[in-house]
Amino acid sequence: MDYVNIRRQAASIRKGLFDQGYLDEQFYQLEDLQDDASPNFVDEVVTLFFRDSLRLMANIDQALDKCAKDFNKLDVYMQQLKGSCTSIGASKMKTECTAFRDYCRDENIEGCMRSFQKLKREHSVLRQKLESYFQQLRQAGPIECATRPSK
Repeated sequence: MDYVNIRRQAASIRKGLFDQGYLDEQFYQLEDLQDDASPNFVDEVVTLFFRDSLRLMANIDQALDKCAKDFNKLDVYMQQLKGSCTSIGASKMKTECTAFRDYCRDENIEGCMRSFQKLKREHSVLRQKLESYFQQLRQAGPIECATRPSK
């Protein structure tokens, strides 16, 4: 297997995530925390993000389905999701969370619904792209450092 080529593909996916606005500089900071002691740190944090975000989005879905809309509760859920997005640098999702919260403040349920549908699409695309990125990294294996042979 051509590990150099796989690493290039992973780098291309990563670059695309930034160029297309899916990720921001917070993701770089997350990567800076990864080291030899925790080589899968970013993958693990992102996995936790997707698990947590799915739970929060299910809560929002349920709150939107209720006849009496509780805009304060929706806003609280969305603030939690926005915080999670911010922590991994999920830029497009964070932007949509802000739009949703603005609609909550205006008590605009149609705006909330449209914004939430867009948020779910952004979530799905980001998940697919990050899963592809981390799959490429796993296939390539750890980066090996060149060492001099001992004499």
